[in-house]
Amino acid sequence: MHTTLLIMAAGLGSRYGGNKQIDRIGPNGEILMEYSIHDALAAGFDKVVFVIKPEMEKLFREMVGDKIAAKTEVHYAFQDYSSLPEDFTPPAGRTKPYGTVHAVLCAARIISEPFAVINADDYYGRDAFAAMAGSLKSMQNKKIAASMVAYDLHNTVSENGTVTRGVCERDDRNHLVKVTETYKIKPAPDGTIRDYASDEQGVVLDPNALVSMNFWGFTPWFFEAAERKFREFLFAPHSDDMKAEYVLPTLVDELMHEENLQVDVLNTHAVWFGMTYHEDREYVMQELKKLHEAGFYPNAL
Repeated sequence: MHTTLLIMAAGLGSRYGGNKQIDRIGPNGEILMEYSIHDALAAGFDKVVFVIKPEMEKLFREMVGDKIAAKTEVHYAFQDYSSLPEDFTPPAGRTKPYGTVHAVLCAARIISEPFAVINADDYYGRDAFAAMAGSLKSMQNKKIAASMVAYDLHNTVSENGTVTRGVCERDDRNHLVKVTETYKIKPAPDGTIRDYASDEQGVVLDPNALVSMNFWGFTPWFFEAAERKFREFLFAPHSDDMKAEYVLPTLVDELMHEENLQVDVLNTHAVWFGMTYHEDREYVMQELKKLHEAGFYPNAL
């Protein structure tokens, strides 16, 4: 059976100020997702599914898809409004995608095996893919199971603006018990990390709290549950119908409490970094350069 990597790359990247999914950030012109693909293939993944906007297909194939097609099985899924339920009509004037749950559902017809989900614009680290590959193999004979790679909050914030993170809690068996989607997180001048969503002074957060960076492992059952819950979301009233999104941390938390989904928290020594804002670009470039120079990656991926 395949070990599949689903890469969500249809986001608009509005805060970054450009299409960061295809920004050539590596020392030899690599785009960030090429590092994830390289690490995933090294860990034993043998199928890659890109979720993209339809108009990005030609460029995606030229920049990365055709290159890795020689190494592994490659598929494309498209996130747009044509994949929404036929009896649902988006509000007039809305153009924003409906979130990461919708992105994953767009690949449902392509995947029939345990699979991992990542963002295209994050660097997750080699150890993270090795841990996830082992987790997916353990799910082969299970119907309802999931896992996630967790990172320390203080390693995932940006000095250049606020970020959104799924703040996680786990029990003594290393099972996830709660995910709280937390908005407007940013380092404060006093060195603390704070959530500014509901308090202009900011609520101090534990810098060592575990957070989700959308690195999940699921079985095909997840598509059934996600489709059902996504439909409920679409037809529920929202305070801001033009921007409302249904995101993976929220769905996972609901499935844990409503349908007894057990999520294993995977411990790794991996270091995360990514580009939320354009000002983050220089830091990421330097970190990738260091990894090449240290021999973690070849001269060119």
